[in-house]
Amino acid sequence: MNEQTFFLQPFPSTKSLPNLKIAGNIARNSNQLTICYTLEGDLKEIALAKPTEGIAPPSNTRSRKHELWKDTCFEFFLSIKDSARYWEFNLSPAGHWNVYRFDAYRQGMQEETAFTILSFNVQNQADGLALVLDVDLNKIVLADQAIEVGITTVIKHRDGEVTYWALTHPGVQADFHLQDSFIVKL
Repeated sequence: MNEQTFFLQPFPSTKSLPNLKIAGNIARNSNQLTICYTLEGDLKEIALAKPTEGIAPPSNTRSRKHELWKDTCFEFFLSIKDSARYWEFNLSPAGHWNVYRFDAYRQGMQEETAFTILSFNVQNQADGLALVLDVDLNKIVLADQAIEVGITTVIKHRDGEVTYWALTHPGVQADFHLQDSFIVKL
């Protein structure tokens, strides 16, 4: 098993950021990927999406939804080593999710139909929240293929301001699709 701890950094900004910490761990055991995000700090300053009005999805039934990155969203980008193709995984604290496949940098975006369900848990904690996803990569990657992962999060503040968090920010603007930021090797 290959397991690594991570700490996300906000894209440099002149605006003051709330006192937040985004950390976690990621592991690959055979071809099962587990990622755990922890968001700690002053969460009352963050706009957290709520489940659909009056209808909270059961914990084992999460729904697919587009444009989750417009709100607070935990994300990761996964590519096969030495390949231009990559996948974007979006996970909302409200239980919504999506996976997109790209042929190359921001090219050929398609919803990845290999996944019809993406089961993850969101746990509210005294000083934050945790999101844990277990996903079988056999649907998109062979077990013997090395993968590279970029771990990211979009935080939308109550005032509408959006901040972008990642392991590293290699570009002049926040851009999670840059494969130079896929620095976790599993």
